This record gives sequence, structure tokens and C-alpha cells, in this order.
Amino acid sequence: MTAKSAAVAPADVPVAAKLEAMLTLQHLDSQLDEIRRVRGDLPEEVSDLEDEIAGYEVRVKKFDEDIQGLNDFIKSRKQASKDAETLIKKYDEQQQNVRNNREFEAIAKEIELQRLEIQIADKKIKESQYQIDVKNAEISGTKSKLDERRKDLDTKKSELDTIISENEEEERNIMAQREEATKPVEERLLTAYTRIRGNVRNGLAVVLVRRDACGGCFNTVPPQRQADIISHKKIIVCEHCGRILADVEARVA
Repeated sequence: MTAKSAAVAPADVPVAAKLEAMLTLQHLDSQLDEIRRVRGDLPEEVSDLEDEIAGYEVRVKKFDEDIQGLNDFIKSRKQASKDAETLIKKYDEQQQNVRNNREFEAIAKEIELQRLEIQIADKKIKESQYQIDVKNAEISGTKSKLDERRKDLDTKKSELDTIISENEEEERNIMAQREEATKPVEERLLTAYTRIRGNVRNGLAVVLVRRDACGGCFNTVPPQRQADIISHKKIIVCEHCGRILADVEARVA
């Protein structure tokens, strides 16, 4: 029989052993909390800066696309203006060979329409160029902010990397111990443990009864309930805060 097959399933582990494992797990998680507390808000600040930078990059890209579209539009209007000038020359030549006033007036109207087309094209070109100037100014301002935020991000990342590297080995060792501590505990209890930790401010999900009170919320634990806790026959939680009461701390005489 291999060591793996001989391992005791969590459901078959005595309650006392489970409680001891969960106390160890709580101790290790509290150590991890302290390590991560040193990082402060740096992880969130780094994440926020990355999101902000991504937003600026998207904005610059959108401005560039808008400017490209406006340049394409200006190009099309310039071509339309050239085409109109070509037609005007053509109509001018035709006017020299008209046979009557009606033909002359018809060509004159066409020439006037093409001149109007040139005026409209020039106006559209000026409007588009103005929009390009505005968007270029926006790009300049956005890129300036982008450069500032990138510098801020580099600084914050450097600070965070330094802190992480200082505690990397310790954190890795604690995580390895934590994995071992979870083995005697079934998934249902681990889920409850995680949920309790998430619901309390100090992260303490497993506590001792100290001086007749819950070590988490400090409400009184009745003598009979303390006796049940000491017996280690079942998992008992504080009726006030829901924390797991692992044991009763012996009083020092």
C-alpha cells in the first residue's frame, strides 16, 4: 500500500486534529496578512495606474483614427475641388462655341455650380483642418498625462517589487506550510473558514476562548459551551460573531 493510498481522508480526521490544523492555518494566514499589509495600497495603486494608462492609450488611438479619417476627407474634398476646376475649364471652352443664348446660360449655370462646389470643398477642408488641430492639441495633452502616469507606474512598480522581493522567500515558505495545514480539513470547512475571514475586519476566523470570552469578538462564552469546546467532539462557532472556537486557553494561576 502506497503512502498516498494510506492517507486519511479529511472526513475521517478527528475533530481535535482538524481544529489544530485550522489554528495553524489561521496563524499562517495572519502572517501572510501582515506581509501583505506592508504593501499597503501599492497593489491597488499599480492596478489603477495601469487602467488609467490603458484608457489614455485608447484615447490617443481614437484621436489618431479620427485624424486619419479627417485627412482622408480633406484629400477627397481637394480632389473634388480639382475635378470642379477641370470641369470649369471644360465648360469655359464650350462657352466659346455655343450656338445660342440658351446653351450659353446652361453652361454658365454648370460653371456656377462647380464654383459653388469648390467653395463648399474649401469650407469643409478648413473645418476639418480645425478639427485636426483641436485633436492634435488633445493628443499632446493626453500624451503628456500618459508620460506622467507611466513614470508614476514605474515608481510604484519598483516600490512594490522591492517589497515583494524582500518577503518572497518567507511568503513562499508560508504558502507551502499553508498547503500542508489544509490537508486534514475537508473542503466544506475550508469554504466556511474563507467566508468567515472575508466577513471579519481582522481576518480571524479561528480563535481561542480567552478569559471566558471569544478571542474574536470578546463576547462571553458560557461555561457549558466552553466544556463542549474543550471536548473537541464537534466544530463550535461563536454565537455572536460566527468565528470557529478551536479551544479554551488555560488560565495562568
